[in-house]
Amino acid sequence: MKLLDRYIFRQFAFSFLFASITFAALFTLIDMVENLDGFFDRRVGAAGIAWYYLLSLPATFQVTAPVSTLLASILTAGRLSAQSELAAIRSSGISLNQLMRPFLLGGVIIAVVNICNASLFEPVAASAKIAYQREALNETRPGLHEGANIHILEPDNRVVTIGSFDPAGSRAMNVTIEDFDGPHLRSRTDGPVMVFDGRSKKWIMPKATIRTFGAAPGEVVFRSVRDTLDLALTAESLKELNVLPEEMNLVQHYRYIREKMQAGFPNLERARVKLHAKLAVPLASIVVILIGVPLSAVRKRSGLAAEIALALFIGFLFLGMQRTVATMGYNAMIEPWVAAWLPLLLFLGAGLFLYRKAEK
Repeated sequence: MKLLDRYIFRQFAFSFLFASITFAALFTLIDMVENLDGFFDRRVGAAGIAWYYLLSLPATFQVTAPVSTLLASILTAGRLSAQSELAAIRSSGISLNQLMRPFLLGGVIIAVVNICNASLFEPVAASAKIAYQREALNETRPGLHEGANIHILEPDNRVVTIGSFDPAGSRAMNVTIEDFDGPHLRSRTDGPVMVFDGRSKKWIMPKATIRTFGAAPGEVVFRSVRDTLDLALTAESLKELNVLPEEMNLVQHYRYIREKMQAGFPNLERARVKLHAKLAVPLASIVVILIGVPLSAVRKRSGLAAEIALALFIGFLFLGMQRTVATMGYNAMIEPWVAAWLPLLLFLGAGLFLYRKAEK
């Protein structure tokens, strides 16, 4: 790395770290003001509060990284322009492509760290935070299945209904399995208990009552047997019903969606959007550099306040657009991958436009 690249990279890295710490402190302070009464009501001490917000940091850094990166790129490039260093650099024959190298290197490093954060640190911290909320704050997560009254559409027109599920014993209670031939019910299997066999990867129903319906009305054959069921549904799939996408790494999240789709689980749009977002959001740290550096390069000299205001406006515009489009994906108004990637693609187009304009 050349001397100039190291100089720019150091300024960019320092600005990014300062912005990240500032945003983390700001988000923590705002949340603490809103929830401090709840902590006091449940007699949570200072150590417990500190632990709670420490577990929140990976998710906070994931959200604020694009804004911090944009602010760092605008401040660094703006400082070079304000001090006439940028004009000297360009007059010495250094192109915008060469000037962008230390910024893009920093963006790639931030993106890689954020992908690792989304894959490793954030899921572990989210799981520990949810457990802490449940145990210390007596909070429950909204929208969970809680392992009761589960209805699953299996392949080959098969519907599985489970009254309750015991994750510890991998047992499903009050199970009904209905096989359809088009609109007609072909057979129905009922059992008080269905246990998952980890060796064969199949469900065992020790006391199964099977009703087979014939073509003629009222033609029914009853039999009671020990039945072995080959279902797409697994015990792990049922256990993951109470796991939020934030608690899964990329591999677990992908497997979760694939198994749920194969088992016929409905309403997977939110989980699918969040899976794509785990890749799209980290890459935003690279895209916003294509906006920040050219924007500062073509602008006239301005004060520090204007630089910060511009960066915050663009950064929170991206976050607002991301939340809005994601909500459309959650409600199945657009495809999940579109909901996650559309804001990034729009900002990429804007960045390439500004880059070409600054290069001229």
